[in-house]
Amino acid sequence: MFRHHPGEAEAASAQFRGMVDGVYRWYTMWFVLFVVALGVAEQFGLPREWIGFMFLLATVAVYGGIGILCRTTDPVEYYVAGRRVPAIYNGMATGADWMSAASFLGLAGTLYLTGYNGLAFILGWSGGFCLVALFLAPYLRKFGQFTIPDFLGERYGGDWPRLLGIGAALLCSFTYVVAQIYGVGLITSRLIGVAFELGIFLGLGGILVCSFLGGMRAVTWTQVAQYIVIIVAYMIPVVWLSVKQTGVPLPQAIYGFQLEKVTAKEADLMIDTKELSVRQVYADRVVSLEHKLADPARSLATERAAAQARVAELRAAAAPQRDQIAAEKALSKLPREPDAAVTMWRQARDEAVLKSQPLNGMPRQAQQFAGDPHGTPDEQAQFDLSRRNFLALVFCLMVGTAALPHVLTRYYTTPNVRQARESVTWSLFFIVLLYFTAPALAVLVKYEVFHVLVGTSFDALPSWMEAWNKVDPTLLSITDVNHDGVLQLNEMSIGGDIIVLATAEIAGLPYVISGLVAAGGLAAALSTADGLLLTIANALSHDLYYKMIDPNAGTARRVTLSKMVLLVVTLAAAYVAAQKPADILFLVSAAFSFAAAAFFPALTLGIFWKRTTGPAASLGMVAGLGITFYYMVTTQPWLREVFGVTGPVKLWWGIEPISAGVFGVPLGFAVMILVSLITPPPPPKVQELVEYVRYPRSWRR
Repeated sequence: MFRHHPGEAEAASAQFRGMVDGVYRWYTMWFVLFVVALGVAEQFGLPREWIGFMFLLATVAVYGGIGILCRTTDPVEYYVAGRRVPAIYNGMATGADWMSAASFLGLAGTLYLTGYNGLAFILGWSGGFCLVALFLAPYLRKFGQFTIPDFLGERYGGDWPRLLGIGAALLCSFTYVVAQIYGVGLITSRLIGVAFELGIFLGLGGILVCSFLGGMRAVTWTQVAQYIVIIVAYMIPVVWLSVKQTGVPLPQAIYGFQLEKVTAKEADLMIDTKELSVRQVYADRVVSLEHKLADPARSLATERAAAQARVAELRAAAAPQRDQIAAEKALSKLPREPDAAVTMWRQARDEAVLKSQPLNGMPRQAQQFAGDPHGTPDEQAQFDLSRRNFLALVFCLMVGTAALPHVLTRYYTTPNVRQARESVTWSLFFIVLLYFTAPALAVLVKYEVFHVLVGTSFDALPSWMEAWNKVDPTLLSITDVNHDGVLQLNEMSIGGDIIVLATAEIAGLPYVISGLVAAGGLAAALSTADGLLLTIANALSHDLYYKMIDPNAGTARRVTLSKMVLLVVTLAAAYVAAQKPADILFLVSAAFSFAAAAFFPALTLGIFWKRTTGPAASLGMVAGLGITFYYMVTTQPWLREVFGVTGPVKLWWGIEPISAGVFGVPLGFAVMILVSLITPPPPPKVQELVEYVRYPRSWRR
């Protein structure tokens, strides 16, 4: 149609674009009015629980409504949204698809906790879209099928490349989606006050009703609506904090100014006498725990005897019931076996070691890397190691971004290759809006913590701190360690995942803004989860079942099977997320390393080197993914425990497991190139496909 009737096609495209523009203008207006109405209702006494419930109900209802309106059984609509999504809206949908719980919740928190080193995520994720624009998106769009395994199967021939592509897509997408569903549970539990596990399953309704009914068509238009919620929810509290602290409504502009103040306050806190007293308490605790670990059996027996004596003493003295219950709880919490005690004491020791350091174990916000390039040999080695890990992480995130199947599939939905390129530009623009703000948010929150919370009486601390402690004590806890009744920095433990969610409360904004931020975080988690679950379902139903098992399967059967698979995978991911396996950011970063090692060499060589062969691609994918997975399992504590790995941790060149893809990508390239050179070249048909994909003569086809 585009080739023979370009005028009619462009007119139809313009008419469709105009209709979509009108729909989303109305949607944005009603969304703003809804937030304002809730704000007014709050001033008239609407309870917080109702505000949170209404945000959850309204947003999920809108997303579900879009899913119902976009329901379809047409495979082109279900898999690639009919290939008629305008570039700007595909960019917005990609931004929402990309703006996962890790970006919305974890990025500012990581920058808060790690300072300069957290910029690796911004550089890596933003730079990855440059690779997408240059090396992958336009060529995959010109290929014009449904999935990434589709390309691998056609380009390399045979079932093995397609099967390996399916397996890799499942691995990285499932790992990624677990992190999103964890974020759904965290946000929902805070929004309406339910248990974390129940919050997960409540949020799943919003995921399923979109992707289950309408596939990519429903997911695309839902993600556009979700991006509007995401960016509004993220910007309002940051701008308010900026105005509150400096009077300037541009947080990005005052970032450096506030960073100087935070740096000065850090210097004061490092030598503050009250902070020193808290750190000394934790240093003494480290020594005590080391003594216990030296002889666990004896230490446990001594501790149990002391606890039993305490309970008996309180009972004999007819002490207040509250004290007796507390003593009995302390006795019941003691491990039964020495091995369990060792695990508990080691964890407590590691936490005490961290909290015995200045600034609660956080690096200084503006410090580029650990150590000193001009200091002692140990400091120089520490500096080199820190810089090496920073660059390795940037590399993994860039290459992983360019290879994530759920991101690349988005560029199949545009009308032509030119709009695929434009779509990448719009994607980067919409993503940078948030990424350019995250460093400022981290500094503004740290300024607020250092200057407002630290030094406040425990009796005068804001109520939101207790509320978050009830959601999950690992996210926020405070303890008066030196018993002076005043909060010190090292007496507070705060998880990075709540920095954004708590920003509105930290800034002193009405609760309706907290509900809005939670709704934005929920939109981020749901949008990415939708795309990931659809990628998994399509890999199993389209690539495995239709392409490899039953090529004669009808359209209805394929789409129905995709929906059934989606339901099963969603429930499985929810179960894993409910176990709280690891922090959001590690799970997401692991997915990037898996995608980078499995897909990037095979895709780029498949597009730019006609000599790459099917056996080479298969072996390269296995080698790259295998070495990445092996390194993670043998070095990441959580995975070591899951797989029963014992013995000392051996890091290769000091590279942390979060950057395991730095080994898998070069190995994948090397294996593919070497094996391609010693195996027969691809058949002429495959080489013609490479010419067609790369040659720009028919890009409007």
